[in-house]
Amino acid sequence: MLLVVVLAAAWALGLAWFVAQAGRGGEVDPDHTDAIVVLTGGSERLRAGLDLLARGTAERLLVSGVHRDVKLEELFALSPTDDSLRCCVDLGYSASDTIGNAQEAADWMRAHGFRSLRLVTSNYHMPRSMLEFRAAMPEIEIRRQPVDPETVHLDRWWAWPGTARLIVSEYNKYLVALARVTLGRI
Repeated sequence: MLLVVVLAAAWALGLAWFVAQAGRGGEVDPDHTDAIVVLTGGSERLRAGLDLLARGTAERLLVSGVHRDVKLEELFALSPTDDSLRCCVDLGYSASDTIGNAQEAADWMRAHGFRSLRLVTSNYHMPRSMLEFRAAMPEIEIRRQPVDPETVHLDRWWAWPGTARLIVSEYNKYLVALARVTLGRI
């Protein structure tokens, strides 16, 4: 019984840490990186990535995890921006999950000789994404650029059933990824 209580307390403390990490601000770090990587999953992410590219915070942008039928023109239609940026945006079609995003981005980074990236994804997805990206490319400097989706309420997340389910699910996925990455290093 004591073990169950200790494990439950550890899980709950970890969840509190996870929510705090997810809630860390999305202010733009003014320092330049070689690249921006946007993970698919919300138009806010793409909009944020294109805005960063337009500001000159990086040379190129990869949108990772794009469905095979989606073309660049369609993505630009979802997030209207300066057409001159089209030259600097690449679409990655091989990733179907966060592990795949990290591998796709690592391959792209190495192919371009890039040494630093700005990772754009939703705030709740950032802790697991950072874990996977650091495992896939430990030699690359990675900066966080979390996006705060309008439908995810991190303040008082427990009072919003949809947000609570999302946060608990993402935290559990993070724990599985942490175990896999940690065991892979042993």
